[in-house]
Amino acid sequence: MVYYGQTSCEQDSERYFDVVKYVFSSYKKEVPLVVNTMGWVKGEGLLLLTDLIRLLSPSHVVQMDVSDWRAMAPLGAEAVRAAPGLYTKGQQQPQCKQVGASAAEDWKGPEGERDASAPDYKLLYIHPEFPRAGAAGEARVHSSVLRDMAILGYLGQLQPAGLGSALPLHSLVPYQVPFNAVAVGVIHTDVAPTNIMYAVNASWVGLCRLPDTVRSQTDGPVLLAQTPLCDCLGFGIVRGVDMERKLYHVLTPVAPENLRLVNCLLLGNITVPNCVLVSQQGIEGEIPYVTSEYNYTILGSGKLKKKKHFKRREQTFPCDFT
Repeated sequence: MVYYGQTSCEQDSERYFDVVKYVFSSYKKEVPLVVNTMGWVKGEGLLLLTDLIRLLSPSHVVQMDVSDWRAMAPLGAEAVRAAPGLYTKGQQQPQCKQVGASAAEDWKGPEGERDASAPDYKLLYIHPEFPRAGAAGEARVHSSVLRDMAILGYLGQLQPAGLGSALPLHSLVPYQVPFNAVAVGVIHTDVAPTNIMYAVNASWVGLCRLPDTVRSQTDGPVLLAQTPLCDCLGFGIVRGVDMERKLYHVLTPVAPENLRLVNCLLLGNITVPNCVLVSQQGIEGEIPYVTSEYNYTILGSGKLKKKKHFKRREQTFPCDFT
């Protein structure tokens, strides 16, 4: 498992391609593998899907059509073989995006073949009969709710058994992690080193394992200059940062034997559901992690806003494939 850290790969499709390649490299072919691709199948999304089909070399591709949506062309093996991808070229050899060496250089198919433009598979083209299949706008609303529910379910593992109500974050005992025991990185944006601790505090983080040992000459925080490609062992919340004792306070249900392997905290664009912070019961005075007395003119700050789900604009790709 790799922590990508965003709900969409539009802003960093190259890293997404790297992540898929990294995860797929551990597939041992001992059991069947089902790949559930994302619903972004227009513009660059379709080009990226073409790249993934070439990379994964599936035996079957299942394509679902929807009656109330303009149908895509069938993604048959011949069509994909000739079509350009976002980072790979088809047999027509158009001008495409250039990708870094980590994403496309020296990668091979399942049996070691290097001809990535020639996948051979059977296309299963089906028309689902259940209502509102493929309603993209509605799906985005549902995915946001389901994501929050998944996070709440994950955090539910922290709650003691048999309680009638959930304990708030500040009532749970966290792990104490020294600054120099783990490296810290922000995936989705650039954050000044002086602001890293503000960003990490009360944030959802991926608990990851770097292949190299984290070494620090001081007791200060270890900051990553680049986002690593590494295993993710689970998730947690940085409940607090103790600057005097140089400690992160981390809440996580990950088993202690796995936590011993964690040496990296990755912060992405996935947030703790608002209800976890604003619905803390039994609080007198200001609620922990929630305030109304704040200077919103500070760069990077902002109020929590209700999500408004607008329809996605059509994505266009500037290449000429004729």
